Amino acid sequence: MATRGIDFAALTLLDALDLAVLIEEEAKERYEEFTAQMEAHHTPEAASFFRFMVGNEAKHEAELAARRTMLFGNAPRQVSRAMIYDVEAPDYDEARAFMSPRAALDAAYRCETKAHGFFVAALPRIQDPDVRALFEELRDEEVEHQKLILKQIATLPPDSGTRPDDWVDEPTAQ
Repeated sequence: MATRGIDFAALTLLDALDLAVLIEEEAKERYEEFTAQMEAHHTPEAASFFRFMVGNEAKHEAELAARRTMLFGNAPRQVSRAMIYDVEAPDYDEARAFMSPRAALDAAYRCETKAHGFFVAALPRIQDPDVRALFEELRDEEVEHQKLILKQIATLPPDSGTRPDDWVDEPTAQ
């Protein structure tokens, strides 16, 4: 996870909401990419879960955007997507051909944990009480998301023991 050019001590509520929207947008787009990859690899269970995550991220993004509009109307955005990278989005190397549902859920759990860590790390630097309250709320939501994923993981049968990479062909000279 990386941030660039964010002065958390000077962050306004408008900026914090915009960052939160961008974080959700980035995660949603990465899950869309993973869904397409799993569909291409004929791994429907993992694709289905990633599609579910797209919906969750889109819902949260829409809620935050509506809150931003309610408070600030069409005020211009002062933060950009270039200021964040992989705050909540899964790492690109998380997706694997023939990924099991458990592996997909494990990847999502790591993302929710990573996002929680972002908000925890930012909180000591935040001065504005409204921004602090928002980041505390978002931190706590990440814990709830982790619990939901762990609950789903608990319903799954154990993986077969084979690794997805066992099924991938080795590269050959052309």
